[in-house]
Amino acid sequence: MKSLVPSVLAVALAASFTVQAATPPDTLVIAQSIDDASSFDPAQGFELTTVQAFNSLYQRLLQSDPANPVDLKPTLASSWQPGSDNRSLTFTLRDGATFASGNPVRPEDVIFSLSRVVKLNLEPSFILTQLGWNKDNVDAQLKKIDDQHVQVSWTANVSPAYVLSLLSAPVSSIVDEKLVSANVKNGDFGNSWLGAHSAGSGPFQIRKYVPHEVVLLAANPTSPGGAPKLKNILIKNVPEPAARRLLLEQGDADIARNLGADQIAALQGKPGVKPVAVPIASLYFLQFNAEASPVLKNPALWEAARYLFDYKGIADELLKGQFAVHQSFLPDGYLGALKDKPFTYDPEKAKAILQKAGLTNVSFKLSVNNQPPYLDIAQALQGSFARGGVKVELIPGISSEVSTKVKAHQYESVLTSWGPDYFDPNTNAAAFAYNPEDGSKTLAWRSNWHIPELSKQTLAATAESDNAKRVEMYQKMQREVQQKSPFVIGLQARQLIALRDNLKGYQQGINPDMVFYNQVSK
Repeated sequence: MKSLVPSVLAVALAASFTVQAATPPDTLVIAQSIDDASSFDPAQGFELTTVQAFNSLYQRLLQSDPANPVDLKPTLASSWQPGSDNRSLTFTLRDGATFASGNPVRPEDVIFSLSRVVKLNLEPSFILTQLGWNKDNVDAQLKKIDDQHVQVSWTANVSPAYVLSLLSAPVSSIVDEKLVSANVKNGDFGNSWLGAHSAGSGPFQIRKYVPHEVVLLAANPTSPGGAPKLKNILIKNVPEPAARRLLLEQGDADIARNLGADQIAALQGKPGVKPVAVPIASLYFLQFNAEASPVLKNPALWEAARYLFDYKGIADELLKGQFAVHQSFLPDGYLGALKDKPFTYDPEKAKAILQKAGLTNVSFKLSVNNQPPYLDIAQALQGSFARGGVKVELIPGISSEVSTKVKAHQYESVLTSWGPDYFDPNTNAAAFAYNPEDGSKTLAWRSNWHIPELSKQTLAATAESDNAKRVEMYQKMQREVQQKSPFVIGLQARQLIALRDNLKGYQQGINPDMVFYNQVSK
C-alpha cells in the first residue's frame, strides 16, 4: 500500500493543476521557481530553494526560535556547557531522538556531519572554517564523550556564543551517518546521493526530486520536533511570477512565492487569497570604489550621496511594498541592529556639501544588474542625484558580469544587494566593516576601503561572550559605516508571497532558511 502513495498523489495533483479545484487536503502545494537548486546536501546547498527546504528536512543541535530568531533553542541537543578555557562546548544530545530512517541520533552523527562539511570544502564550508577548522585538524576538534555527549572544540579566537550561532546555521545540519555512509561513492561523503535525497530528522523527508520540475516531501511522523500537520509538500517549478499568481488565484496552489509588486497588486481584494510582505535580511545599497578616482575617494561625495538617495520615494512610491527604508549594515531583526534613519533626501544639502569640498561637475558610472528591482532603483537614483547636480551614467549588465567586475575592482560605483549567510551580526560586519588586506574579498575590500581599526573591532566582537557588550560593539561599528564609509545603505527588502486564506500556521523569518511548514494546516 505504501508504494502506491506517490502514484495516487501524482494523479490527485495532476487533476488539481488542470481544473479549478482545491489542492489535496493533506498536501501543501507551493508554486515557485526551483531552477536555482543545485543540491539538497546541507554541506553544499546555498541557493534559495535548497536553503528554504533545510528546516523541513534537517535539524541542528540548536536553532533559532521561529517567533524570536535571536533566541537559540535546544533542538537535537537538550543542553550545552562551555569549557573552562572558552574553546569548547559539550552538548548533551536529546534523549530518544531518531532520524527519519529510524536510526538514533548519536555523537557519531554530529561528528560526521560537521567534519564532512569541512572536508568537502564546498561553498557553505567557510561558515565552519571560521572556527579554525580545516581538513587536517577537524577530526581532533570533535570528540565523543559518551553515548549522550559530544564535545566541539575550536582554535580560533571566538566566543562560545559566536560558535553557537554558527552551529545553528543550515550547514551545521545533522545527517544520519549510517544512511549517508551506505551511499558514499568514490569517497564523496555521500554528497552525490544527498544532492537529491535526505537523511535528516526534520518534519519531512524527500520523497522525489526531479530537477527543474518538482520536489515532493513526505511527512516524517517520528521527527523529534513532532509530526507535521500535513502529509506532503509539493513544490512545483513555475518560473514565471504571473503564472504562480494565476495558480494561486485559481486554487491550484496553496502558496505562491517570490511574487513581484504587479502580482501582489493584482491579488488585492481577490477572494480566497492573502498577500503577505515578509521582511527579509536583504539590504540594497550604493557602493563606491574608493580608488577609481580622487572624487570617488573623497568622503564629501560619500556624505553628499547620503542626501541624494531618495529613500522614501523608492520604498513608498516606486516599489511600494517591496522595501522598507533601512540605513545600517545589520538588517532589522538582528542582534544590535540600528533602527535610526539619520538621512533623508535633501538635494540642496548635498549641493552645499559638495560645494564646500570644492567638488564641481561631479559624475560617475553606476554598474547595475539589468533586472528589476535593481535597474528600477538605479534609474530612480540617476534622477535623484541629477537634482543634486551629480550626473550618474548607468552601466547595466547581467548579474554575473556586474559581480565579476566589482570583484576585480573594475567599476566606479555599483547598486547591489547583500544577504546574510548565517544568523549572527558578524555575517554582515565581516562584509561591510572588515578588510584584513589578506586577499579576503569582503565588501570593504571590493570598495578599496582600508580600515585596519574597524577590522580589529570586527574580530574583537566575535571573541566577546557578553551579548550586551556585543550589541554595543556592533552599534558602534554600524554608526561609523553609516556616517563615514563608501556604502550608502538605503533599503531592506520584503519577500512578497501569497497564500490561500484557508492555510493556518505558516511561519517565515528574516533569514532565507527560516521557512517553516511543519505547523501548516488547511
